[in-house]
Amino acid sequence: MVDRSFADPELAALYETLNPWQAGDDFCLDFVMSAGSVLDVGCGTGRLLRRARAQGHRGRLVGLDPAAAMLVLARHNAPRVEWVLGDLLTRRWHGEFDLVVMTGHAFQVLVSDEEVRLALRAVRAALADGGRFVFETRNPAARAWETWTPERGYEITGPDGAPVLVWHEVEQPVLGDRVTFTETFEGGPWKRPVISRTTLRFLDACTLSQFLGEAGLRVTEQYGDWGRGPCTPASPEIITVARPAL
Repeated sequence: MVDRSFADPELAALYETLNPWQAGDDFCLDFVMSAGSVLDVGCGTGRLLRRARAQGHRGRLVGLDPAAAMLVLARHNAPRVEWVLGDLLTRRWHGEFDLVVMTGHAFQVLVSDEEVRLALRAVRAALADGGRFVFETRNPAARAWETWTPERGYEITGPDGAPVLVWHEVEQPVLGDRVTFTETFEGGPWKRPVISRTTLRFLDACTLSQFLGEAGLRVTEQYGDWGRGPCTPASPEIITVARPAL
């Protein structure tokens, strides 16, 4: 089921304001520009592939997302990219892509073992020989969710110029590797607050490697931040580059 923050057109229109282009986007764009064919899983508004095309990428670019409201924006802003509504089980690709990428912590929406296994098998099937799978997930040891509190709310400006207050609140207690939280939007076009509820899974590097190995993928690079620093308990991210196992 798609979260309300992505399925609602008015909330989808806020996505790029809430998530401005950052170092992680530059990191992934470098991989995209060096690949002849790219599948962006959980592409959202299509910002990454839109930027790649604008910077001269002439190969095949495919964006995949289950949220129709996000793809409406993607298609409008980048008609020369192939946009597909659905997830990795919607369409089967076989060895068609030099690169599969998941950005914006999209990997964390795979909350069950079965979802992770099915998605990774589909990624492996989609990759050409020698292809790469690039994705990131928040390092559970850094406990990022502890900062997702109403007191850290912030204000943005909506497309119509009206202010929108946004805040997060984690449902307690947090048990295991799954974190459920709400994202609340107040102001803008809404007469009352709008709430989106999300569950994310925080997997450690060892567990990630095990799942990747089961799917026929091997880790070739792994970093703890977008500057390519090592993974440590204090690292905010687990950024993984994997290839098909030989």
